Amino acid sequence: MKSAPPRFGFRHLLRGVASLQTWPPPPCIQGERRKMSLLTEDWMPVRYRDGCRAWVAPSELADPRIVAFDADRADFNGALVQFAIALLQTSTPVVEPDDWDFWFEDPPDSATLTAWFSPLAAAFEYDGEGARFLQDFELRAGRGVSFEIAGLLIEAAGEQSVQRNTDHFVKHGQVAGMCPHCALTALLTLQINAPAGGSGHRTGLRGGGPLTTLVLCHPQRSLWHDLWLNVRSRSEFLASQGDPRKAAPHFRFPWLREIGAIQPDGGETSPLLVHPDHVFWAMPRRIRLDLTDTGLGDCDLCGRHCDRLIRRYETKNHGLNYKGPWNHPLSPYYETKEGWLPIHPQPGGIGYRHWLAWVMGVATQQKGRRPATVVSHFLAHLFPRAKGQRRLWAFGFDMDNMKARCWYEATIPLYGLADCQPEAQRQAQAEVGRWLAGAELAASCLRSAVKEAWFGKEARGDLSAVEAGFWSRTEPEFYRQLESLITSLRSDGDGDSRVDRLPVRAAWHRNLIDTCESLFDGEFVGVAAIERQNMRRVVKSWHRLRANLRGPAIRKALGLPDAEGPGTSNKAKGASAAPRAS
Repeated sequence: MKSAPPRFGFRHLLRGVASLQTWPPPPCIQGERRKMSLLTEDWMPVRYRDGCRAWVAPSELADPRIVAFDADRADFNGALVQFAIALLQTSTPVVEPDDWDFWFEDPPDSATLTAWFSPLAAAFEYDGEGARFLQDFELRAGRGVSFEIAGLLIEAAGEQSVQRNTDHFVKHGQVAGMCPHCALTALLTLQINAPAGGSGHRTGLRGGGPLTTLVLCHPQRSLWHDLWLNVRSRSEFLASQGDPRKAAPHFRFPWLREIGAIQPDGGETSPLLVHPDHVFWAMPRRIRLDLTDTGLGDCDLCGRHCDRLIRRYETKNHGLNYKGPWNHPLSPYYETKEGWLPIHPQPGGIGYRHWLAWVMGVATQQKGRRPATVVSHFLAHLFPRAKGQRRLWAFGFDMDNMKARCWYEATIPLYGLADCQPEAQRQAQAEVGRWLAGAELAASCLRSAVKEAWFGKEARGDLSAVEAGFWSRTEPEFYRQLESLITSLRSDGDGDSRVDRLPVRAAWHRNLIDTCESLFDGEFVGVAAIERQNMRRVVKSWHRLRANLRGPAIRKALGLPDAEGPGTSNKAKGASAAPRAS
């Protein structure tokens, strides 16, 4: 199974005109003015099993022909799937686990979903003078600062960049108008991912650009099955955090009242101040779309013709200030002295080095990691009710304060991990932990050796390409061994702790050694012209690399016995040939 993490830049967020030519969309919002609602309109772009695309209402999400969301931006797809999960979790009547099983095997029809959603109708209207979906209740025209509609996009050039003409890679002026549906999706995406935005402009409940991890079916079944795997019974969800007694609608959907009804002026919003549903509908930014100054034209994002093209929005600072022990069900967390904080994508992308932390968690003295609640719930409680292969879908923005550096997205295989008994899962967790500990040490050894060969020990610089090459090269073998391990544990039932794992660890160790030496000699150092290198330094770093890769530290991390033979802790046994030079 191919699972190498693709790197997506902003040029990939828009598919371009060619895709629109194969998808003749219906007109957006035309004709009579009426109360607009995200629960009744066809505003969600989806892809059918046969490859066709369409726009559907939320009540159609259980259509077995639909396999995925299919917006023209990757971040919009991420926001839409979170919206759908949130809507289902907020409205589901499922109380007992058996009820969850029933709807997984026999998805509801459109009428059933309409009945689930209808009590929430007032919260999902997005026009009018009163409450609007995800828009500030008090903000009116002239009471905030007006911005072009493109400012809702995460990667949009800031005002200072435009004034200084430094928007070299993401030019301003490319998005002048959006249809209401794209504008609402952009607003949803911003409220979920809200980065630091200056004085009083709050970050999202999970901080700027959080990582989201979801469980998916493999092979693909339908969008409904992927969504439902990430929804818990109502009773379990209400017991997870927040105060279920906060029954007033604005404690669930904060845009239904002014901010002061939730948090005092200058205060903070903690989980106990609101209903558990609030975690899905957080509103850190005070924004209101300008629906008065609209026009006729084509949406600059989806290409649909629209008679109510939105060009601007109003915003104001000092929105809801989320603090305290929030635990978003769709994000993994890491441990700090101050408590648990949500994980965010980092430079280097998504790869197998994240598998253990995001799937099963890590508990060591150096670092604690725990998976998203929906992932741990799936592994702990859906066995044996949802047997079979599964994948983990991980995505999010890599943010540098207000600047979006990259969008990362990848699927990570889970194989049959959910079919393993709890003891077998614990054995898998311990074994994979050894593999990753050894890989981290090997990557560090390679990086240090390349730096020493090129520049000397004291030099500083960005050597991320060295580690990226290592993780990419060793990924296929990791997943081959992981699949074999999980298959073995599944066949063992509770997991036989007497099974000798040393041959597998030794094979992984050999793979790490071969990869590091091959990269050092064949891609980074050995391929350079000899007259441009300090050969004394190169040979010294080569021998140090060979010794470290075979030394006691990495063997201990892998759970291997000490190597035989004198002097193996200081020199690689049999180390001889220096790297070749061109």
